[in-house]
Amino acid sequence: MAMLKTRPTRPLTYQAYDRVVGKQGRVLVLLSIMTLFLLGGIGTRLGYLQIVEGDRNRQMADENRIRLIPKPPERGKILDRKGRILAGNKFSYSVFLWPLAAKKPEWPQTVRILSRVLNIPASEIEARVKQAGVNSPSLIRIAQGITPAQIVALEEHRNFLTGVEIDREAMRFYPHGETAAHIIGYIGELNEEELAARRDQGYRLGDVMGKMGVEATYEKVLRGTWGGQQVEVDGQGKVIRILGQKVARPGNDITLSVDLDLQKAAEAALGNRPGAIVAMDPRDGSILALASYPAFDPNWFARRMTQAQWEELQRRQFPFVNRALQGFPPASTFKIVTTVAGLESGKFSPDTVLMTYPALYSGGFAFHDWNRAGFGPLGFVGAMAWSSNTFFGQVARRIGPETLIEWARRFGMGSKTGIDLPGEAAGFVPDPKWKQETFGEGWYDGDSLITAIGQGALQVSPVQAAVMFAVPANGGYKVRPHLIASENPARWRQSLNLKPSTVQVLRQGLRQVVTSGTGAALNVPEVAIAGKSGTGEDPPRPHHTWFGAYAPADKPEIVVVAFAENSGGGGGSVAGPMVLKVIQTYMKIRDR
Repeated sequence: MAMLKTRPTRPLTYQAYDRVVGKQGRVLVLLSIMTLFLLGGIGTRLGYLQIVEGDRNRQMADENRIRLIPKPPERGKILDRKGRILAGNKFSYSVFLWPLAAKKPEWPQTVRILSRVLNIPASEIEARVKQAGVNSPSLIRIAQGITPAQIVALEEHRNFLTGVEIDREAMRFYPHGETAAHIIGYIGELNEEELAARRDQGYRLGDVMGKMGVEATYEKVLRGTWGGQQVEVDGQGKVIRILGQKVARPGNDITLSVDLDLQKAAEAALGNRPGAIVAMDPRDGSILALASYPAFDPNWFARRMTQAQWEELQRRQFPFVNRALQGFPPASTFKIVTTVAGLESGKFSPDTVLMTYPALYSGGFAFHDWNRAGFGPLGFVGAMAWSSNTFFGQVARRIGPETLIEWARRFGMGSKTGIDLPGEAAGFVPDPKWKQETFGEGWYDGDSLITAIGQGALQVSPVQAAVMFAVPANGGYKVRPHLIASENPARWRQSLNLKPSTVQVLRQGLRQVVTSGTGAALNVPEVAIAGKSGTGEDPPRPHHTWFGAYAPADKPEIVVVAFAENSGGGGGSVAGPMVLKVIQTYMKIRDR
């Protein structure tokens, strides 16, 4: 058997051992130096973070555990003159998102769930969070006024919705739906441009503001002041304790001069005709009712509008246009101004009698009386009662355009009345300068004839017409229409310094319109009414119809002007019955 030979092992000498030991020592030295270096670097960094960056890091830590829960103020209520709520608030549930608490890996799933349950595009949710900032310590409202079914659906997905909360908050509510919509207006959430413009006024993301009507005019009064809580939360986003609290201050309530019952009567009288009705106290200009059709339901804007609601609005003919504030040819109602201009010019007396004709001729054109026959000799009272175009055309010829135009402007035409609603048009009063600049020609006799009977380029709003009818009703004062209840009538009116005889002629003429003229439909036994009809041409479309009146005739308390846009028919037969219904309602409710 062969023997296994082994190689003899060389004994470890001192020199070899010394070389190994020397290397180990150097390694230990290097490790020690590196350890000291690392510890020194860490210590330096810790010192820098604590001393130099301490405040900033503490703020970042606080933002991870401290949350701001903003509490919007309860918006002030809008009340009618008897204290009934026109715009109030009710509590509903809203969905809020806290981006800082949301788990980033779960974010796409969170957005998908919210989008599906709330029926909101995912891109809209993401854009909202981006606008607020992903590190925002405040809650962001995603949806308002959610349904019980949506609440249940979100609770079922609670484990996948970190950073999502459901809370109760006040939401605007309009208990009467479309009633008085053009008076009240509506609110809406600020868009990016509005938010940027109003941020220095305390507005924030998700805030709302008045967009139309009284809601917009009195935004500062109604708005209130935000409050909120500062709370500490754990890693799951649950509140541990409240660190501080600022109570939200509600907005102030506003009482309007409008009477809800009269407003409903005006809207019922107008029905589904495009147009407007204005009811006003002639003594101080306070608006008692203001109706415009088509209208809208302001509740649709208090929460996210549905597709069906949007489509319904598209079917209506300009529902957001307040026709009570827009200009239209005033037709024969303007003969009030022509009468005043003639009597105050000194060229006519209250006893003046003029022959009326089938037509007046100027520049080869015939300006017909509406009956195409004339009415024989008439004074101012009879001419008003029968609305003779040829009578008032002769008055305009003699006094000249300057006097007629001056009195139209003294009545407030061509200027905004100053009513406390946005979107008012000034109307328009044509004059020789305008005609020269617009058409390159002078003012003709025919221009005076057509203006004297409220036609041509002349434009007057129903509110301006109500101001005009208030002048004979109150004895010669131009009033400023307003919606805020007031106990100081003198503040809202200005004397036109009319002769008592001028006022008397106006009153007699307007009363005779009802007793024996074109407004006989308003001649009822329960109340004496004075007024004037108008039929305004709007070719090639059907003409407009007007009727303005006040009552009681001997001591007026209310002026009502009705305007029907492109209704056809006559002012006395179409607009007159509307006015009568409103006046009759007023007489029934005035002492309630």
